[in-house]
Amino acid sequence: MLLALDSSNGINSFAQFLTVLIIFIGVLALTYFTTRWVASYQKGKMMSGNIQVLETLKITQNKYLQIVRVGEHYYAIAIGKDTITLLGELKEDEIHISEDMGMMPKMDFKQLLENAKNMKLKK
Repeated sequence: MLLALDSSNGINSFAQFLTVLIIFIGVLALTYFTTRWVASYQKGKMMSGNIQVLETLKITQNKYLQIVRVGEHYYAIAIGKDTITLLGELKEDEIHISEDMGMMPKMDFKQLLENAKNMKLKK
Protein backbone atom coordinates (compact mmCIF):
# COMPACT_ATOMS: atom_id res chain seq x y z
CA MET A 1 0.00 0.00 0.00
CA LEU A 2 2.87 2.36 0.72
CA LEU A 3 4.26 1.81 -2.78
CA ALA A 4 0.92 2.68 -4.39
CA LEU A 5 0.75 6.00 -2.51
CA ASP A 6 4.25 6.98 -3.64
CA SER A 7 3.49 6.38 -7.32
CA SER A 8 0.22 8.32 -7.17
CA ASN A 9 1.99 11.23 -5.48
CA GLY A 10 4.61 11.18 -8.23
CA ILE A 11 1.96 11.20 -10.95
CA ASN A 12 0.09 13.97 -9.18
CA SER A 13 3.26 16.06 -8.85
CA PHE A 14 4.10 15.51 -12.52
CA ALA A 15 0.57 16.56 -13.52
CA GLN A 16 0.90 19.74 -11.44
CA PHE A 17 4.29 20.50 -12.98
CA LEU A 18 2.90 19.95 -16.49
CA THR A 19 -0.08 22.22 -15.76
CA VAL A 20 2.18 25.01 -14.46
CA LEU A 21 4.47 24.62 -17.48
CA ILE A 22 1.55 24.89 -19.93
CA ILE A 23 0.21 27.97 -18.13
CA PHE A 24 3.69 29.54 -18.17
CA ILE A 25 4.08 28.95 -21.91
CA GLY A 26 0.61 30.39 -22.48
CA VAL A 27 1.46 33.54 -20.54
CA LEU A 28 4.72 33.92 -22.48
CA ALA A 29 2.88 33.57 -25.80
CA LEU A 30 0.23 36.08 -24.73
CA THR A 31 2.92 38.54 -23.65
CA TYR A 32 4.81 38.12 -26.93
CA PHE A 33 1.78 38.76 -29.14
CA THR A 34 0.55 41.66 -26.99
CA THR A 35 3.95 43.33 -27.15
CA ARG A 36 4.11 42.95 -30.93
CA TRP A 37 0.61 44.37 -31.30
CA VAL A 38 1.38 47.39 -29.09
CA ALA A 39 4.64 48.03 -30.95
CA SER A 40 2.95 47.98 -34.37
CA TYR A 41 0.18 50.25 -33.05
CA GLN A 42 2.71 52.76 -31.67
CA LYS A 43 4.74 52.68 -34.88
CA GLY A 44 1.62 53.42 -36.90
CA LYS A 45 0.75 56.35 -34.63
CA MET A 46 4.25 57.79 -34.93
CA MET A 47 4.46 57.48 -38.69
CA SER A 48 1.05 58.99 -39.42
CA GLY A 49 1.42 62.23 -37.48
CA ASN A 50 2.63 65.69 -38.39
CA ILE A 51 5.19 65.75 -35.59
CA GLN A 52 8.49 63.94 -35.94
CA VAL A 53 11.66 63.96 -33.83
CA LEU A 54 14.51 64.05 -36.34
CA GLU A 55 17.49 64.02 -34.03
CA THR A 56 18.23 63.94 -30.30
CA LEU A 57 21.49 64.80 -28.57
CA LYS A 58 21.94 64.03 -24.87
CA ILE A 59 23.80 66.85 -23.16
CA THR A 60 23.63 65.71 -19.54
CA GLN A 61 21.62 63.14 -17.64
CA ASN A 62 18.32 65.05 -17.85
CA LYS A 63 18.98 67.56 -20.66
CA TYR A 64 18.61 67.01 -24.39
CA LEU A 65 18.70 68.98 -27.62
CA GLN A 66 16.25 67.92 -30.30
CA ILE A 67 15.44 68.85 -33.85
CA VAL A 68 11.75 68.31 -34.50
CA ARG A 69 9.57 68.69 -37.57
CA VAL A 70 6.07 70.07 -37.01
CA GLY A 71 4.18 70.13 -40.29
CA GLU A 72 6.63 71.73 -42.71
CA HIS A 73 8.56 73.69 -40.08
CA TYR A 74 11.71 72.60 -38.25
CA TYR A 75 12.55 73.65 -34.69
CA ALA A 76 15.47 73.25 -32.31
CA ILE A 77 14.28 72.64 -28.74
CA ALA A 78 15.99 72.09 -25.41
CA ILE A 79 14.42 69.55 -23.08
CA GLY A 80 15.13 69.60 -19.37
CA LYS A 81 13.71 67.62 -16.49
CA ASP A 82 10.66 69.86 -16.12
CA THR A 83 10.90 72.27 -19.06
CA ILE A 84 10.94 72.43 -22.83
CA THR A 85 12.44 75.55 -24.39
CA LEU A 86 12.19 76.62 -28.01
CA LEU A 87 15.67 77.59 -29.18
CA GLY A 88 14.64 78.69 -32.64
CA GLU A 89 13.22 77.77 -36.01
CA LEU A 90 15.52 76.14 -38.54
CA LYS A 91 15.38 76.35 -42.31
CA GLU A 92 15.11 73.09 -44.21
CA ASP A 93 18.35 73.75 -46.10
CA GLU A 94 20.21 74.07 -42.76
CA ILE A 95 19.33 70.50 -41.80
CA HIS A 96 20.90 67.33 -43.14
CA ILE A 97 18.17 64.70 -43.23
CA SER A 98 19.30 61.20 -44.15
CA GLU A 99 16.82 58.72 -45.61
CA ASP A 100 17.20 56.21 -42.78
CA MET A 101 17.15 58.77 -39.96
CA GLY A 102 15.35 57.41 -36.97
CA MET A 103 15.22 53.90 -38.36
CA MET A 104 17.15 51.33 -36.41
CA PRO A 105 18.49 48.38 -38.35
CA LYS A 106 16.10 45.47 -38.13
CA MET A 107 17.51 42.68 -36.03
CA ASP A 108 15.63 39.62 -34.97
CA PHE A 109 16.01 38.04 -31.55
CA LYS A 110 18.32 35.32 -32.85
CA GLN A 111 20.80 37.92 -34.13
CA LEU A 112 20.67 39.81 -30.83
CA LEU A 113 21.30 36.60 -28.91
CA GLU A 114 24.26 35.71 -31.14
CA ASN A 115 25.74 39.20 -30.64
CA ALA A 116 25.36 38.86 -26.87
CA LYS A 117 27.04 35.43 -26.92
CA ASN A 118 29.92 36.78 -29.00
CA MET A 119 30.42 39.72 -26.64
CA LYS A 120 30.45 37.36 -23.65
CA LEU A 121 33.01 35.09 -25.31
CA LYS A 122 35.30 38.05 -26.10
CA LYS A 123 35.42 39.01 -22.39
